Amino acid sequence: MQREITTVWNRCLNVIREVVPEQSFNTWFEPIVPLRLNGNVLTIQVPSEFFYEWLEENFVHALRKALDTAIGPQGQLEYSIIVDKGNEQNRPLTVNVPTTKTPQTAKPDNVNPDILKSPFQLKDLDSLTLDSYLNPSYTFDNYVEGDCNRLARSAGYAVAERPGVTSFNPLMIYGGVGLGKTHLVQAIGNYIKNNNHNKFVLYVTSEKFTNQFLNAVRSDGIRDFTAFYMQVDVLVIDDVQFLQKKEKTQEIFFHIFNHLHQSGKQIIMTSDRAPRALDGLEDRLLSRFKWGLSADLQTPDLETRIAIIQKKLQAEGIYIDDNVIEYLAHSVNTNVRELEGVIVSLMAQASLNRRDIDLELAKQTLRNIVVDSEREVTIDSVQEAVANFFNVTIADLKAKSRKQELVYPRQVAMYLAKEKTDLSLKSIGYHFGGRDHSTVIHAVQTISDRVAKSTETRDVIEKLKALFK
Repeated sequence: MQREITTVWNRCLNVIREVVPEQSFNTWFEPIVPLRLNGNVLTIQVPSEFFYEWLEENFVHALRKALDTAIGPQGQLEYSIIVDKGNEQNRPLTVNVPTTKTPQTAKPDNVNPDILKSPFQLKDLDSLTLDSYLNPSYTFDNYVEGDCNRLARSAGYAVAERPGVTSFNPLMIYGGVGLGKTHLVQAIGNYIKNNNHNKFVLYVTSEKFTNQFLNAVRSDGIRDFTAFYMQVDVLVIDDVQFLQKKEKTQEIFFHIFNHLHQSGKQIIMTSDRAPRALDGLEDRLLSRFKWGLSADLQTPDLETRIAIIQKKLQAEGIYIDDNVIEYLAHSVNTNVRELEGVIVSLMAQASLNRRDIDLELAKQTLRNIVVDSEREVTIDSVQEAVANFFNVTIADLKAKSRKQELVYPRQVAMYLAKEKTDLSLKSIGYHFGGRDHSTVIHAVQTISDRVAKSTETRDVIEKLKALFK
């Protein structure tokens, strides 16, 4: 029986192949599975409701001709639509519907030839042709791996080598601003593009996707818009959190997502937070985001920051002393983007002033990029304020001396550095003569106890804090 069904469907495909362009045949007919033949009724399984609607809207004439040849004029078609793919515990959920159009009520299959073409030929979507919108400078070679991003990087590389095949589909990379999400997902896209020339990779921001959709609505080009995205092999969509509360955009993305996923195409996304924290997105969309792997990017640790600086300088062909690199890595611990910005500023200062990059220039550059409106407190400003208040030198605060007249100011400076900056204990210790983080903990605890018990110490701390307001 199954052999008979397959034989009938193969006859249909032979007819369809003659009247439908190859790219459209591969996209819209190869994924179809023949299920059963009951008398003159042929039932075929399609991956999604949108898939069914597209066939009914655009290929009724081709299907009718195929049925006439394979079964006869009495042949009828029924669709089995996959509504939910299910999982290991639950079978896929399907619904059966008969064909709703006849060649008499349907428009000709060739009414709009653009919808039958590949993404490389479409001309309608903001010049979204051929160009993958990937930045070729974003690669795995210049992406620095560390504990903060190891899972995301490893998963990304696995996807790059076998797009659409791994269980990491979709792959969601999330994390705060400037941590390298865009770099990583574009590195995946570039790897696939360079090693799989038959796959069309597209990078698009959610804002761009939304604007294209709105333009398609205004110009009555929804079908062209959807057809384009449904033929993409690897879709990289950046900042999906911006789809929040855009109900119509979410709906079209839901259909595109379903089709791509069920067709074995790869979906890669970024977000500024985990899927569970994305309020304003439909539950059905969020549930699909969780089908694959969600991997977070964290703030880079000291070792990774040092490696990032070294990689950036190496790419620019610049050498600076290790002590300057360490100073920068200890002083800028927010995100990768800010760290790279500091390096660029430092190189610019050195070039403009025609001087070598040394520790003094690094300190001066860091002071220049501090936002005055916030009066941001730095480790240098804390040390300078404490040194002036106690009439000692900054060198004294960093020295190894255990004299009480230096130990107390040093502990006060460490206490204020912990409270007024975002530096880690390890970084604070580094800026005080390379001391261990346990020394910083002891200093902070000592001053905290004295503030609680001594009015004099409390007044000293309040006066110093007032200098940073």
